[in-house]
Amino acid sequence: MSDNRPFSPIRRRGLMLVLSSPSGAGKTTIARELLATDDKLDMSVSATTRPPRPGEVKGRDYHFVDIATFERMVAAGEMLEHAKVFDNYYGTPAKPVREALASGKDVLFDIDWQGTQQLGQSARGDLVSIFILPPAVEELERRLKSRAQDSDEVVRKRMAKAGDEMSHWPEYDYIVVNHHLDSSVASVKAILAAERLKRERQVGLPDFVNGLRSKT
Repeated sequence: MSDNRPFSPIRRRGLMLVLSSPSGAGKTTIARELLATDDKLDMSVSATTRPPRPGEVKGRDYHFVDIATFERMVAAGEMLEHAKVFDNYYGTPAKPVREALASGKDVLFDIDWQGTQQLGQSARGDLVSIFILPPAVEELERRLKSRAQDSDEVVRKRMAKAGDEMSHWPEYDYIVVNHHLDSSVASVKAILAAERLKRERQVGLPDFVNGLRSKT
């Protein structure tokens, strides 16, 4: 079937959509829902020095590397951001992200406040940041325990760190309190739709408007 729509000179530069939250607040679940329903959105695959968790696949969930490899990538300027979290290193390889943005694809990041700060320093115009808050501390602890992926000691560490993580909420563009998954996903989708329409992301828009004006 042919596409009879007229050619548009307007192209869109992609954006970097960051979701951050304390562990267990729901950012990873929200990210999965977005990726399942939006073919214009790709997940940024981070590099990490931590071992894989059950069910994680190398190259899909993370690039699992040793500390020496990670440090070499940082020294070579191959990371957009990097941080140490719970005794492990995490970072975002720069090349695939830059290529995606230039092609009009949006890139989703599941990173913490430290990584978000670094992205803001290097690419603020491409960044849209959302902080996901839990509805209550008790609910956060319940969600962490229900995952059954971490020991009681790790859960205690994550709860102790949650307060510090949540203190960085004013640094984000948007805040979503994750009372219910469906409504939280809808809120993030609405933010993404609006950000995609921002004037500065419409490549070729000035020429398009000038062309319209020349014919009036």
